[in-house]
Amino acid sequence: MAVFEGTFTQTEPLRFAVVIGRFNDLVTGKLLEGCQDCLKRHGVDPNPQGNQVDYVWVPGSFEVPLVARQLALSHRYDAVICLGAVIRGQTPHFDYVSAEVSKGIAAASFQTGVPVIFGILTVDTMQQALERAGIKGNHGWDYALNALEMASLMRQLRSNLTEPYPRNSQSLPPSFPNASVTNLTVESEELS
Repeated sequence: MAVFEGTFTQTEPLRFAVVIGRFNDLVTGKLLEGCQDCLKRHGVDPNPQGNQVDYVWVPGSFEVPLVARQLALSHRYDAVICLGAVIRGQTPHFDYVSAEVSKGIAAASFQTGVPVIFGILTVDTMQQALERAGIKGNHGWDYALNALEMASLMRQLRSNLTEPYPRNSQSLPPSFPNASVTNLTVESEELS
């Protein structure tokens, strides 16, 4: 058996996209700064004119999943980092937006096989948002670290798990002592 674990080294070949919601830009701008700082300190060139990180600004958090999915579908990136802030107000708007953004980002990752990092703050007050974007710590750093680890892990998995199905009878369960995968495929086609 093997153990797979992402690392934070050998980042030169990695490419990232960062999707940032412009709404609440006082907060999202700080998250972006933390994200860029983390990437830089781990050997990634965060310069927009460089070749490792692309940045896409969208109107708000609700639009982030659509763009993140499109970027992930391109398979140009090892991970997509989503940054935004949804702050509770007096209406149910917060509940709808935060729920849909969460589902959308998860779906983008599942549908594409590319890590799409959930970096959307969902908080009750602006004070809470600012605390998470730099006053008490910057979650933008954490989101970038998650992207680095997942990008590294997925590269390992793709290179080590290239054979999804067993090729010989030794890999089959004991209930198939004299069978091979090829014979089973032919038999199942004959039954159709």
